[in-house]
Amino acid sequence: MSAPQSPSRTPLIDDSAAGYALLPVATLSDGIAQATQDCVAEEVPVALIVNGAPHVVMMATPCDLADFALGFCLSEAIVECREDLELLGITALDNGYEVALRIPEARHARLADRRRNLVGRSGCGLCGSETIAEAMRPAPHVPAGLPIDAAALHKALHALRQRQPINAVTGATHAAGWADVSGRLLLVREDVGRHNALDKLIGAMSHERLDCARGFAVITSRASYEMVLKAATIGMPLLAAISAPTALAVRMADDAGLTLVGFARNNNHVVYACGARLIATPEVLPADNEKMPA
Repeated sequence: MSAPQSPSRTPLIDDSAAGYALLPVATLSDGIAQATQDCVAEEVPVALIVNGAPHVVMMATPCDLADFALGFCLSEAIVECREDLELLGITALDNGYEVALRIPEARHARLADRRRNLVGRSGCGLCGSETIAEAMRPAPHVPAGLPIDAAALHKALHALRQRQPINAVTGATHAAGWADVSGRLLLVREDVGRHNALDKLIGAMSHERLDCARGFAVITSRASYEMVLKAATIGMPLLAAISAPTALAVRMADDAGLTLVGFARNNNHVVYACGARLIATPEVLPADNEKMPA
């Protein structure tokens, strides 16, 4: 018989939290001071417990945690497919969340060798890698995918502005979205961490069984190398960021055959790697004026 849970450990049936808190603040506007309230994005520790052992703690926005857990395990190559991962439960603690997972024992043995049970901050996508070799694992080559018209790319980016409810009220979260080849935005996930948002998107795509070869991803952040690595690991053929890439990200995308687009906003973009997939016939759309997180 299992031991009774303490009041500080509350099992969750639904992990769809609001993602922000309404907090008292003092404002000064045009010389007028006022006490009011503001919506502030939540950032809490989320511990992934794999086969009963702590694996990693990530600072994240506490919504879509089931998607996050699956997407993290896929993008970090902990499992190869969703069937290899069982979600045992999500538990709310006094100061964070625990997500209990089960994977095949053979994979868990290899995971233990990586010794990655360290803290990952919301601005860090390395998840506690201990060696350069772990942090710099090579990206697999992505499938050819389908040609993407630049008009479809900017259509998805324009739609992404309207699909960020947490950022709309806080100005503090990133988003990752998945669109089909026509630019129709199918899924969007948000988080205070750019890589967490992408992991949540990857998990949601896997839950919905969407084909990575039949669309592209758009992100509201810079395209750092771990974003490219995650995208390539699960087979995304094109990743478009509204901000800049890093040189390492460009080199990795080129090696993986992934089309990497940066500064994709206001009907403009820059292609940094593998541009043959993108047909440059952009449609003129209204300019982007949304709040952007740091």
